[in-house]
Amino acid sequence: MNEFSCKDVANALSLANMILGLFSIICSFCKRSHCACWMLLVSFLIDMAVGAITRHLNICSKSAGVELNDFAVFTTFGLASAMLLGVNGTLNGFLAIIYILTTSFRLCSYSTCECNSDIPFVYKGLPCPYASCVLASTSLLTKGNPFILSCMASLMVLFMMDQSYYPHDEILDSENWKKIVYLGGVIMLFLFPFSITAFYCLMWSLSYIFFPDALWGKAMCLKLQQGGN
Repeated sequence: MNEFSCKDVANALSLANMILGLFSIICSFCKRSHCACWMLLVSFLIDMAVGAITRHLNICSKSAGVELNDFAVFTTFGLASAMLLGVNGTLNGFLAIIYILTTSFRLCSYSTCECNSDIPFVYKGLPCPYASCVLASTSLLTKGNPFILSCMASLMVLFMMDQSYYPHDEILDSENWKKIVYLGGVIMLFLFPFSITAFYCLMWSLSYIFFPDALWGKAMCLKLQQGGN
């Protein structure tokens, strides 16, 4: 009964994630980028909760619940995030298409090899939610500056296509300081101004991107050591 309840919660969160992504797209079309970014940051936190429940239930990528989550991730962290770039110019539109295709490739690659991975507790390529968090935070801090957003989106495409390994952050089922970081993000989103929240989330995401092992991979290393023993 508890397992079914957790699956229902995970599916509900995935659906909420997708709905936020769709509303973010609408906000981008309506030129309300600050609202679109806020919804993406909320989705970033929701996705971590879904991941924690999925790992708790040991759900493989082929199950229906994870397929729903993958679709939600593509809608929110692919389509909605790409819309932050705008589609007014040819260059921005082309970059948005590249970003969407990269997200699709990243999700397909992850879904194909996740359950049969030879190296546990890692992602291959930067996870899409972190790339989206960087874009949303940058957009809020720069007030949607097209040049800076284009540069940051190009960098995120390279990181997502990169074959480097990134650890499963497992914030909600890991060390206490990671839980505090997550809780800080929740508090920031609902109680602090956009600029402070954006800076916090940007530093959080960049620390994961540039210091994956030194900061976020300690729990993974411990699990690998325990598995070897």
